[in-house]
This record gives sequence, C-alpha cells and structure tokens, in this order.
Amino acid sequence: MERLYRYLDSYVRHLVSERGASPHTVEAYNRDILTFIRYLEEMACAEPERRHVEAFIGYMREKGRSTRSVVRSISALRGFFNYLLLDGRIKVSPLEDVDTPRFRPPIPRVLSEDEMGELIGLPEGEKMALRDRTMLELLYATGLRVSELIRLKKGDVNLDGGFVVAMGKRSKERVVPLGSYSRDAVKAYLEAERPQGQYLFPNRRGGMITRQAVWKIIRKYGLRLHKGKVSPHTIRHTFATHLLEGGADLRSVQVLLGHEDISTTQIYTHVDRKRLKEIHKKHHPRG
Repeated sequence: MERLYRYLDSYVRHLVSERGASPHTVEAYNRDILTFIRYLEEMACAEPERRHVEAFIGYMREKGRSTRSVVRSISALRGFFNYLLLDGRIKVSPLEDVDTPRFRPPIPRVLSEDEMGELIGLPEGEKMALRDRTMLELLYATGLRVSELIRLKKGDVNLDGGFVVAMGKRSKERVVPLGSYSRDAVKAYLEAERPQGQYLFPNRRGGMITRQAVWKIIRKYGLRLHKGKVSPHTIRHTFATHLLEGGADLRSVQVLLGHEDISTTQIYTHVDRKRLKEIHKKHHPRG
C-alpha cells in the first residue's frame, strides 16, 4: 500500500499544479482516495481490482453514505486511477467496468423574486451593513460561487464596462455581466467603505475573507428572512432559476454559471418544463 500512498501524493500535486483544482476539491478527493486505500489495507489487499471497488461501494452503503457521497467517491477514484493509467504506473484501472450508482440531484431550493429583494434589503443599521448588502446584491446579480466571490479583487470589477472577471474552477476566468442594481451597489460600497488591500471584500486585516465567514453572513440574513438555511449556493440557484423563468436559454445560463458541462446545468430543466407548460397553455388552442 505504500506505493498507492506515494501515487496519491503525486496525484494531489497534479491536481493542484496542472489541473488548477481548488483547495476544497483537492481536500475532498484526497480524503475519498485515502479512505479507499485504508479500506484495502483492512482487507489485506495487495492489488486493487474491480471486485474490491464494488465491495468498497457496498461498504460505503453500510456506513450510511448517501448516493451523492458514493458517486463523488467513485468519481475521485476514477480520476486517480485514470491518472495512474495515463502515467504508465498501472496497466488496468480497477474502475474500468464499474458502474457508477445513479444519482438524480435534488431540485435546488430557491427564493422568489420578492424574497430575494427582501433578503438584499435586510442589512441595515449595522457596521458592516453596506458590505453585506453589496455582497448579497453581487451574488444575486452574477451567480458567483462563494470561492469566486472571496477571490474577487477590486481590479476584477469594471464598473464602466459593467462586468466582473471571476476566477472559476481550475483557475478558469470568465466574464460575468453586472446589472444596474449591482453596479450602483458596488460603486456606493467602494466610495463609502474604501476597502483596504486588493480584495473587494477583504477581512479585517485586508486579506482574503474566508468561505465560512461569507456563509455565516448569509445564513444570518436568511434566518432573519425566516427561510431557514439560506447559503451562497441558494443565491446561485436563485440567480439561475430567475434567469430561466425570465426567458434565458439553458446554454446561456451554463456560460454565466461557469459550468464546463451542460449536464451540470440541467438540474434547472424543471424551470424550462414549467415555462413550456405555461407557454403551451397560453398559446395552444387546446392548451
């Protein structure tokens, strides 16, 4: 098993340096692959084969892991062994004929337009109210991931051009338009607060704010809205859903969200179907 541990170290370096994977992704992949290696050790397995992977899937099920979690683990293992295969370190991947469990992502929870407007208006009368309101406005206007928001620098925001340049997964840049509301909000925030350092939303020392801090800020206002656990991802889902409800096509939403594969964006097709039913009912003679 020492060999697999060395291979894992090499794969982690590959994810960081060549794939540009985020620390969050690297940590999750490393954890999932380590769990498999330790499982092989417990089974006294010298060389991983398909039957060991299938047994590992059963083991994860017995431990109460969700289908989503199992699918993620299999994806991490597939990437790891494909890397070893391409690098010539193994001859056959133990995941070659392994079927990934079917997983249907749940329909994302979203806020209505009125709820979103109310949420943005909640920061008031507190020291960081203007920053928090700008943060909410920007997330709703752009659909940025929280990891993209915290890395956003003041130089990434072009108020005259009406766009931001976001650094997405695997260090891929994308240009996201700003609407008039978010542009005015960012302008007012920059003029009033004059945030120190290079980041648009810095921490108290002028460095990069943490993901956890942003989650905490948004959850606080979500509770005030009496909508339970509102997260940055809730706002991202709301952004996409409202675009589709307004008539945007799935391909455009894919680009705005920074999804590499349109299948990831297809969790929002329930909105398309709903809109199509409304169009059919309105325009078809027998609708």
